[in-house]
Amino acid sequence: MKRQDGKTRIVGLGSALVDILVNETDDFVRRIGVKKGGMTLVDMPELEKILNQASTRPIVVPGGSACNTAVGIGRLGGRARFVGKRGNDETGQFFQNALVDRGVDPFLTISALPTGRVLSIITPDAQRTMITYLGASADTQPEEITPECFTDSAVVHMEGYLLFNPDLMTASLKAAKNAGALVSLDLSSFTVVEQSKALLDDIIEQSVDILIANEDEALAYTGLKDEAQALDRLARHVSIAALKVGARGSFIQHEDRVWRIPAQGSGAAVDTTGAGDLWASGFLYGLVCGFALEKSGTLASACGYEVCQVVGADIPADGWTRIKKKLEE
Repeated sequence: MKRQDGKTRIVGLGSALVDILVNETDDFVRRIGVKKGGMTLVDMPELEKILNQASTRPIVVPGGSACNTAVGIGRLGGRARFVGKRGNDETGQFFQNALVDRGVDPFLTISALPTGRVLSIITPDAQRTMITYLGASADTQPEEITPECFTDSAVVHMEGYLLFNPDLMTASLKAAKNAGALVSLDLSSFTVVEQSKALLDDIIEQSVDILIANEDEALAYTGLKDEAQALDRLARHVSIAALKVGARGSFIQHEDRVWRIPAQGSGAAVDTTGAGDLWASGFLYGLVCGFALEKSGTLASACGYEVCQVVGADIPADGWTRIKKKLEE
């Protein structure tokens, strides 16, 4: 991929959310009546009701898919920005301060609604099930997303959750293209794909340059169980397609060539929260730095592995030290 006129900024666009992380059993997930591994939208009272049933003390960190990716890019030393909307409350100020602390330029508008939050339920198999109150993040208006949000940007990385607001997604794609940026889209969740198939077909064909999916999302989008066929379908209308397959690593396709990227580390996981988001951090950072696709994929795998060794999407300093050593190899 050619670098965009020397630009290196990567902008994450998505929901400004605070993650509330709890460890619970599969039985807890069944009792609250949601699909394990998926994402369920709720109102604030429902989220609080479920949280009050939790048996463990929560960990609270800044979150949201595209935000996690931006944070990872900032931690790698890249030029990162996050565009979103927060509430005018303590939670929103916590979110904004946390971005600055992590090397991310916060480009945030303010809503009268409370800052959004996600209850992430981590089961013993390290899978996460998300209960989401979008709050202020869902109050973002299409006219608020302008080319100025993406000034001097090589890539605008969008989370699939934006598909729940088609007008906002359409305006965001137009603004990113008008700013001269490439568009990266992470499908984010099989539930998103299942509910947004028609819109996805249109925007992927017309506006997306880099498409990222895991095996569940790829199956939901393509209907194909064979991974090679699914990856080829994902790559049909984009420059680069990536298919993540968990502990088995990932596959990257550009034109007719496919790279198999091995998983890093042991493949074991404490918590998979943010695994795909941080994979995207390493991959996009590598691309804007001019790395070969294989090296970008290896860096992505290192980021994905390290975030799976901790609870939540915040990799500690020693993890980033190990990741940066990968860049020297």
